[in-house]
Amino acid sequence: MDVDIEKLVSANNEQIRKLQEIVKKVIEEEKLITNNLANPPKEMLTKGQSISDRVAKFGGSWAFIVSFLFLLLFWILFNTLTPIKDNFDPYPFILMNLILSCVAALQAPIIMMSQNRQEEKDRKRSENDYMVNLKAELEINALNQKIDFLLEEQIKTLFESQAKQLEILKKLEEKVSDNR
Repeated sequence: MDVDIEKLVSANNEQIRKLQEIVKKVIEEEKLITNNLANPPKEMLTKGQSISDRVAKFGGSWAFIVSFLFLLLFWILFNTLTPIKDNFDPYPFILMNLILSCVAALQAPIIMMSQNRQEEKDRKRSENDYMVNLKAELEINALNQKIDFLLEEQIKTLFESQAKQLEILKKLEEKVSDNR
């Protein structure tokens, strides 16, 4: 009788140990994922990429817009208010238009290079998110299978323990009936 109880207890302890191992393994894997996401490797930029990022950052700021408007306003005022012999770009401001066209022609591809790099980073980030979601889905499915397995094992153990309890009750009943 004591042997049967010890078997039941050891089977139950074995199930608890298996469950603890599964939980430990999942926690360790989760730490790896979160560490990789929280601390991504530092991006190595070439000189050109670094310059394009700075130009895009400044070119898309209010500081650039305000300073460029002041520069244009100064250019126009200087060339309209100074005597004709001192101004270097008279009224249709052909030189100013040429400079503006050159700035736009150079600034646009530089900003596009920076945007392309940002788009590549976003694409990698979305791929990473997809992989994390896929891994989470696979882990959930694996955990569901493990829980189902543990439940089946527990139900088997319960049936076995119930059968053993019935045997013990029959033995006790026989002893009681023999003692009468």
